[in-house]
Amino acid sequence: MAYDTHTRESTKSFVVTWVLAWFLGWLGIDRFYLGKIGTGILKLITLGGLGIWSLIDVIIYLAGAGRDKAGLPLAGYLKNRKVCIILSIVFFILGIGTSGCQAMSIGGSQADAAPASASAPAQL
Repeated sequence: MAYDTHTRESTKSFVVTWVLAWFLGWLGIDRFYLGKIGTGILKLITLGGLGIWSLIDVIIYLAGAGRDKAGLPLAGYLKNRKVCIILSIVFFILGIGTSGCQAMSIGGSQADAAPASASAPAQL
């Protein structure tokens, strides 16, 4: 029996997929959630295509082109897309996400180390 995929929705949530893609996309967790185990493993092994694949997936989900394993559109897209787009822009500007957290922790450890070496007495 044929059915129109545009009238049916997946049982997988757009918001959950977007959150997983934004924060854990480099591990492929969003793909595992959608039932796409093969590409989830590939994304995990490549660390989200060194971040590029992760970014592309976030854009795909925000554009409404995200589908589950059965090819059905994600549930709640129309209702939540504006909020997720706005939050994505804010997260991008603030550098929130895995790469942003890494950069902040690296920058923070270097900033903490600088005053300690500056206050140490010079040895002759």
